[in-house]
Amino acid sequence: MEIVLVGLNHRTASVEVREKVSFTAEQAQRAAEELRARGILEETLVLSTCNRSEVYGVPPESSHECAPGLSTFLSEFHSVRADVLGVSLYHHYDQEAVRHLFRVAAGLDSMLLGEAEILGQVREAYRFAHERGATGPVLNRLFQGALEVGKRVRTQTELGTRPMSVASAGVKLAERIFGKLNGHRALVLGAGTISEQVVAHLRDRGVAQLRVMNRSRDRAEDLAKQYDGRVTEWGEWDTALQSPDVVVSSVSAEEPVLRRDVVERAMAARGNRALFLMDLGVPRNIAPDVAELYNVYVYNTDDLSEVVQQNRSARESEIPKAQGIVDEHVDKFLSWQASVELVGLMDALRMKLREERASFLRARMEPMKHLTETDRAHVERLMDEMLEKLLLEPAERLRGERELRRKIQNVEALRDVFLSNREKP
Repeated sequence: MEIVLVGLNHRTASVEVREKVSFTAEQAQRAAEELRARGILEETLVLSTCNRSEVYGVPPESSHECAPGLSTFLSEFHSVRADVLGVSLYHHYDQEAVRHLFRVAAGLDSMLLGEAEILGQVREAYRFAHERGATGPVLNRLFQGALEVGKRVRTQTELGTRPMSVASAGVKLAERIFGKLNGHRALVLGAGTISEQVVAHLRDRGVAQLRVMNRSRDRAEDLAKQYDGRVTEWGEWDTALQSPDVVVSSVSAEEPVLRRDVVERAMAARGNRALFLMDLGVPRNIAPDVAELYNVYVYNTDDLSEVVQQNRSARESEIPKAQGIVDEHVDKFLSWQASVELVGLMDALRMKLREERASFLRARMEPMKHLTETDRAHVERLMDEMLEKLLLEPAERLRGERELRRKIQNVEALRDVFLSNREKP
């Protein structure tokens, strides 16, 4: 029942590295299937957002032993050199893996403290993996606990009162460039959750014109209608880029959707009027060399540092309260984990004692030729009753007393003491 986590995030890797290791839904499913087929993990869940890519798993043996294989798998799966990827990866095991996930769900490990989107992303990653049979009893319990942590932090602390999001931070950065956005024109690429939040923030700022472009026109029309905007056909870049002052992109794509030649033509048609491009996609939606063009200002999620710091300063007082909730649920999960392992230990101990009892009786009763079959059966029943009596009370206490389970820190040590001559089940 050990847990392993291998991943990277905005603290350990730049957007250039993160985009190489991001997972689409199809890739997440394929990775989970391959990890189980290779025997690296028995349960698997991939959490991939704009700021992190993490693989959670339950290995067949030791979590520490499987971590190198998991790191190698990530390198091979994404065709990234191991020496390049290795410096960005972190490895967490068991209790620290649990604590890390609970902090992620609480918004304490996000670029934006109390980030609004991450809890929904954790929920969606769990739903996706669970529906495809990639998770099992351990990861199910772990992620259900994480969702409970995230919900409590957002309802019981100020982190959830006015949640900060990548979308709102991107719009704030646009205000740094243009000042107030009322009277300006905006184009939003994409129609997913983040794009919808961007549209809402832009409309709140009173933009004069709002256009939405998305591969699915129906979804674009729904979003534009909701916020009194208009739709531009996907791919009509020459028309779409002539008028907006602000372009915010959050599109799921493996390659950039805005290339240098496209933006260069648009800037010529605009008379080189300033253009602000906010790229919220990972992998990036805007080719890096677009930033080389005159009067084009390109920003991505790594450029939100000043907004991030202001956000953190205003919310730091809530960290201890949120951390207390995390700690409470870490203890709760570890208590459950210990109870499962200890009940398994008691079952294994019962089986060993029964085998020892049978061996003992054979050796001791063989010389007692005067005993009838009835006598022998009676002795066996008495010994069975004694063994059950010896094991029953401890087993019941382990099932019912959380504090007792919490005190037993190392179940493997108990297993080694009592079952040292028996293969671990």
